[in-house]
Amino acid sequence: MDEELLNEETEETETEDTVVDPLLTAAKLALRITTNAFDNEVEWLLEAAKLDLGIAGVLVPDTMTAIVQQACITFVKMNFGQPDDYDRLKRSYDEQKAQLATCSGYTNWGLS
Repeated sequence: MDEELLNEETEETETEDTVVDPLLTAAKLALRITTNAFDNEVEWLLEAAKLDLGIAGVLVPDTMTAIVQQACITFVKMNFGQPDDYDRLKRSYDEQKAQLATCSGYTNWGLS
């Protein structure tokens, strides 16, 4: 994701009362969504992605790293609507999850 574009998107969607989650903004950008009509569904899918990664032993940091963010976005793209490339997205997400689950920097396996 182009960080400058992501920051511009976030700035444009913020108001005095609300702060938009940068991960939600990134997911909407990846889905090519410009409306807020699907925000709840996308947020639910992002939470499901985090939980699914957690089940696999991946620690999802409060400050999202690019690799965890990409896995979450792939999960959202795989489950939002009825994508023609579901099987490809599923394989991609499973590979990303497996890589994160075997990396000591993203698991608590080495902690006592």
